[in-house]
Amino acid sequence: MTAHVVVIVPAFNEERTVGQVVRGVRDVLTAAGLEGRVVVVDDGSTDRTAEVARRAGAQVISLGANHGVGQAFRVGLEQALRLGAGYVVNMDADGQFDPASMLALLEPLRKGEADVALGSRFADPRLAPEMPRMKRWGNRWMSRIISHIAGRRFHDVSCGFRAYTRQAALRLNLWGRFTYTQEAILDMVVKGMRIREIPIRVRGVREFGTSRVASNLWRYGCRSLRIILATFRDYWPLQFFGWIGAALTIPGVISWCFLLWHRVRSGSFHPHIWAGFVGATLVAAGALVGLLGITAQMLKRIRLNQEEILFHLRTRSYQGKRAAVAED
Repeated sequence: MTAHVVVIVPAFNEERTVGQVVRGVRDVLTAAGLEGRVVVVDDGSTDRTAEVARRAGAQVISLGANHGVGQAFRVGLEQALRLGAGYVVNMDADGQFDPASMLALLEPLRKGEADVALGSRFADPRLAPEMPRMKRWGNRWMSRIISHIAGRRFHDVSCGFRAYTRQAALRLNLWGRFTYTQEAILDMVVKGMRIREIPIRVRGVREFGTSRVASNLWRYGCRSLRIILATFRDYWPLQFFGWIGAALTIPGVISWCFLLWHRVRSGSFHPHIWAGFVGATLVAAGALVGLLGITAQMLKRIRLNQEEILFHLRTRSYQGKRAAVAED
């Protein structure tokens, strides 16, 4: 029978909590009268994560090696679509999220009010969890960066508890392997999806182990920013290259102004003729970067057309598999 709700749980060395998470999800789905299935993506665990998840009633996909939570999410998303999911929920395996909260995430989707629901730890200050000050600071700044790029306010862009309609899941096209949370938001914004933030209560500190994504904040920030910049470059090329071009052109113009001011004041370009050459080099470089931005903007149109084609191909491909699952 076709799974109505498929819950993806990426996991890496989470044997102590993954069983509890899987059983909690199944209990919540059953109590709510929802047909569903849990898919645990074992991202190269070296402990008993896969065995524990399987015994708890989950379908387990083992990647064989540790690829990153972004890769695990993509594999889980594809499997959810193969299983005919009408809605896809993603949550972590560390036990910090309450499975009952996924009903709040699914509500606006089932009512047709949103395409994606993001669990937000900070949208309601009363529900904000206790966590290390540096981690909270990092989340706040990451949210500001994404909000600035997207042109709308997001309170929490790093939370891994989310729900998607089938159409939204089919449209996602992600590339980051380390993480997916920020990239997914930008991808959804570009494609005009209706995104709703849902305040949720979570445990701010893991009961066991350390986060494989945010255990080192410096590493997490650098690798996340690299993914964000790549997404910004691909979907907002005029702004991306425009800022770089401006950063080159403005100092060049300042150099020219300085040289002109010196010429008016002293009647000679000497000894600052270097400012003319520096200004010309910077302005020329800025112009070239601007032309690169215009070219990238044209490539963006091609990319969006290709992604629309990909969406229709996925729809047809997974529709056939959905029918096959339903017959079984």
